Amino acid sequence: MSKSIFIAEKPSVAQEFAKALKINTTRKDGYLESDNAIVTWCVGHLVTMSYPEVYDANLKKWSYDTIPFLPQEYLYEVIPGTKKQFEIVKGLLTRPDVSTIYVCTDSGREGEYIYRLVDQLAQVPDTKEKRRVWIDSQTEEEILRGIREAKPLTAYDALSDSAYLRAKEDYLMGINFSRVLTLKYGYQVRNYLNGTQKGAIAVGRVMTCVLGMVVRREREIRAFVKTPFYRVLADFNANGTLITGEWKSVAGSRYFETPHLYKENGFRKKEIAEQLIQDLEQKKPTQAYIEKVEKKKEKKNAPLLFNLAELQNICSKLFKISPDETLKITQNLYEKKLVTYPRTDARVLSTAVAKEIHKNLRGLQQFPMVQDFAREILDQNMYKGLERTRYVNDKQITDHYAIIPTGQGLGALQTLPPTAAKVYEVIVRRFLSIFYPPAEYQKITLTTVLHYADTTEEAERFFASSKIMTAEGFLKVTPFSFIKKKTTPEENDTNSNAEETFDANLVATLSQLKKGSILPVEQFTIKEGETSPPKRYNSGSMILAMENAGQLIEDEDLRSQIKGSGIGTSATRAGILEKLFHIGYINLNKKTQVITPTLLGEMIYDVVNCSIRSLLNPELTASWEKGLTYVANGDITSDEYMKKLNHFVEQWVNAVKGANNQYALRQYFDQAAIHYKK
Repeated sequence: MSKSIFIAEKPSVAQEFAKALKINTTRKDGYLESDNAIVTWCVGHLVTMSYPEVYDANLKKWSYDTIPFLPQEYLYEVIPGTKKQFEIVKGLLTRPDVSTIYVCTDSGREGEYIYRLVDQLAQVPDTKEKRRVWIDSQTEEEILRGIREAKPLTAYDALSDSAYLRAKEDYLMGINFSRVLTLKYGYQVRNYLNGTQKGAIAVGRVMTCVLGMVVRREREIRAFVKTPFYRVLADFNANGTLITGEWKSVAGSRYFETPHLYKENGFRKKEIAEQLIQDLEQKKPTQAYIEKVEKKKEKKNAPLLFNLAELQNICSKLFKISPDETLKITQNLYEKKLVTYPRTDARVLSTAVAKEIHKNLRGLQQFPMVQDFAREILDQNMYKGLERTRYVNDKQITDHYAIIPTGQGLGALQTLPPTAAKVYEVIVRRFLSIFYPPAEYQKITLTTVLHYADTTEEAERFFASSKIMTAEGFLKVTPFSFIKKKTTPEENDTNSNAEETFDANLVATLSQLKKGSILPVEQFTIKEGETSPPKRYNSGSMILAMENAGQLIEDEDLRSQIKGSGIGTSATRAGILEKLFHIGYINLNKKTQVITPTLLGEMIYDVVNCSIRSLLNPELTASWEKGLTYVANGDITSDEYMKKLNHFVEQWVNAVKGANNQYALRQYFDQAAIHYKK
């Protein structure tokens, strides 16, 4: 009797497949088996790429003669620590009674790569039927759907090609560039640090680019010179209520487009601000008339759903945890069936999922913290028509849709560690908020005019504004139970603008004023400010910057416009930061999650900047990642990609070998070291 085998990426995932398939036999060594099915698992990667010395023993020694190393055929080997499980899996896959193989590794490029390597080294015959299971959660319903709709494995050959290429790219750049830079500059680095650092210089396609972002930001902060500026304010008396207006240099002002200005609402020198006040005070009694009262309704939509980068950013702010910790927590929530697949770049849902979303909502009725919201959404049919909103877009989804709660597995909530329970609540509240209408505000802006005493042609204008919430909308869902409630809902919203003024009394006063009314001026004041240096990256903002090719873009609409141009992937970004920290190139403050470079990190930056500068270019690094996407989509071939990759590596290795600038680096090292000796 022929059997089907289901191979998962982890034992815990295999267990969920066994439950869904009703395989209730005793667990054997490395697999589960029933009369008609076998379930087995990898333990992450079972196979890896071989080191150069496996190709040729002479390649173990680092020398100029053995680089660039560009093999025609790549060698792979079983990871020693996982050899036992590999042999079990190999034996099962090649058993004569196994006719169909269901590949159930994680649904993404890395999961594809894990199985393909096993298939390659196990030499699984092509005569066996191989099908790919692609799922978005580990609920029984989704697992059975994935098995039922499994496509032939060959349908994912392009994705497999991109996975192999990604590994080859990291391998070639890591080995060749690390070796050539170590041979050329390693002595200088080691000698400068008095032998406290090994001479090896670690370089990577993504890792080095991220290091460059951290170092450049730190040096921008050091070079920053604060610039003072001075704003002129006026207090108007509106029937006993003081209204503060801010001067702006608009058309009609004596200072309009003059070099005295710092932006439109300030001066570079205090004496110019004082002169403005003196000129205005010459008119006695000083009065202003209202030129315009503008009333405007504003709406604020619930933000888009979480992808991994956005969730890592929020969790860094709320819980001061690293992106790697956020990924581990969310992966655990996924394995407990609480949320959908975490390693996603999408922030929207598919049309198919939107049509079945009532199932997720029904399950959340059992979650006490938000059950009232879930019931309200269901009872009032607020979920209907979701597919026509900004939260659903099939074109913005590649492998997986956004991270949302499944509505299942709620029994596991009782066993979650405190931080994991909070992360789950964050995901749930973001999800529920999309079913509610926008928050609405009434904003009132007042424009007042003061003339100079000696002319009627020029006038100075002061502006006052405030707004009040008129409808909570989605904001009633967003306050987290683990954060002390603020005065107003918008203060609880993690996406609100902290500079906005919400003053009901002021809005009421402004509402009563009319165009042409006269307001006495109580006083003029000068408010001094100064420019601020760029902010250091924290672990969350760095993930967002990596997602957006080196740009820290907090506006979600703008982020969506350049989607797909990121550095690394949702699955690898957290690991890159961890590696930079582990090898001593960056520091990570665990309390604040702020990232800074070490002296060694800055020295490595200077080495790369003087040799293979393109490795520091976020746009170029992102273009390599985009090229892998083109391969996965079938737009270019693997051969085309490899040809460009080999040329890039060969060109830069030979350029470094021929360079003669290694002794000029000391001046850069000295400049960096100054800041670490203070």
